[in-house]
Amino acid sequence: MSQKRRAAVFDPLGDGRAQITTLAHDYCAGHVIRLHFHARDQLVYASRGVMTVRTSAGAWVVPTHRAVWIPAAIPHTITMSGTVAMRTLYLKARLARNLPRDCCVVNVPALLKDLILLACTLGALDKTIKQQGHLIDVIIDQMEGIQMVALQLPNPTDPRALRVAALLFADPSDRRPLAHICKSSGASKRTVERLFLEDVGMTFGKWRQQLRLMQAMRLLAEGAKVTHAALESGYSTPSAFISMFRKSLGTTPASYFRTEAKGK
Repeated sequence: MSQKRRAAVFDPLGDGRAQITTLAHDYCAGHVIRLHFHARDQLVYASRGVMTVRTSAGAWVVPTHRAVWIPAAIPHTITMSGTVAMRTLYLKARLARNLPRDCCVVNVPALLKDLILLACTLGALDKTIKQQGHLIDVIIDQMEGIQMVALQLPNPTDPRALRVAALLFADPSDRRPLAHICKSSGASKRTVERLFLEDVGMTFGKWRQQLRLMQAMRLLAEGAKVTHAALESGYSTPSAFISMFRKSLGTTPASYFRTEAKGK
């Protein structure tokens, strides 16, 4: 068992006989749920605010109208950016058989959102109760058809690439070229680029782009202006950030967070 796993606390929340149990809780900005794991699979939905889920494998940003899928037994922390309304479904392990056994961010269409909110009002869903059994079937059907979203940031495993990642995690606004950053990593630029491709399955440039986008989203959720969020996250101009945001989420930052505010 790894040190990370030994440090994680087992959280029995969600345990019980029912096939699906739920949690509805609002958190203040900056709140951190410590490293823990469950015996159940989870769908963690943000009906308001932005959450960042971290595991030993990486980080996933969960903005409003998205959710993160966390399979059973994966130790994770959750950090809140802005006030967060968290709505969680805990499913008996492998109840949703077609979903991956790794964490991922998924879109939450309107019907699934309504189903999550309804389930949270009931507290638990037991298939032996006819109406609840039907509701479980519809929830699973909707979950197994949801679309994944590229809002994850996998961690490299090689110590040299990990040192580069740590420097940028500490300061996402760092605009130094990779060759300069590599001077303190013990590897050449070419080696680090190769390690990122091998370790995380994406180029270093793409990984850095994801880091900047995730940092900017957290800042926006905390109330920062678009220009401030863009520059503090390492973008050369606000327009460059807006373009990347639109590419990832299909709208501008101002429209996205304005829509979120209307839904509070």
